[in-house]
Amino acid sequence: MINGDTRIIAHVGYPTTTFKSSMIYNPWFDARGINAAVVPLGVKSEDFGRAFPEICRFTNFHGALITMPHKVSIIPLLDEVSTAVKVAGSCNAVRRNEHGRLVGDMFDGEGFVRGMAHNGRSISGKTLLVVGSGGVGSAIAASAAAAGAAEIAVYDVNAASMEALAGRLLQNHPRLKVSAGSNDPAGFDVVVNATPLGMKAGDPMPLDASRLSPSTYVGEVVMKHETTAFLAAAKARGCATQIGIEMLFEQIPAYLEFFGFPATTASELREVAEVDY
Repeated sequence: MINGDTRIIAHVGYPTTTFKSSMIYNPWFDARGINAAVVPLGVKSEDFGRAFPEICRFTNFHGALITMPHKVSIIPLLDEVSTAVKVAGSCNAVRRNEHGRLVGDMFDGEGFVRGMAHNGRSISGKTLLVVGSGGVGSAIAASAAAAGAAEIAVYDVNAASMEALAGRLLQNHPRLKVSAGSNDPAGFDVVVNATPLGMKAGDPMPLDASRLSPSTYVGEVVMKHETTAFLAAAKARGCATQIGIEMLFEQIPAYLEFFGFPATTASELREVAEVDY
């Protein structure tokens, strides 16, 4: 039930057809008797700078989930950001605090690392290839570095974005081995697709899956399909895989704490979720 007292969390991005958050948050709010709702709002890049400040002026605005393509462009619109945002160079959560200030944080990377842990894996001491240096790729690299990865390689067709991420990693983790410029997955312990490739039928692969070792742990961030073509190719190579929505489930407990809601677990969220593809 949504009424005049419902606290609205806007899920802002484009296109909205891939959004899954409302299918996880809202059943949990209902189960806990919390009068709040996640509402998808489609905002294109060219409209975001004007639209987001207006969304925040709504009196029942409680916060926002920020997704592609706005995780980087949101930062100049905020009053405060966390250290995670500064390292990742991107933001996926915004709340309005008691003083009316917009505060941003980043949980994508934590969600990926927690997802690995849920599947019995650890990033500590491992080598990682992140393909995609946008908001989610930067966040995964930042959290992996903080969690003790031994080496991180980054790749993006946007060379400036890729080099900037490598620079931020070295600046904040000077002992970390960092490289940039290749999407060859051979020899890495963990490989993750952090690009939008796989959202549309016929998309090219983010990397040459035939170069994956069967021992490599392969992750995906695309949530359009549970098993993307890339994950299917990785499974065919014998790799253990992590689906995109795993990252979402694992980061939501951190989101809820950020928004001031009661503590929960990913397992509890899965029990009540109504995810559809």
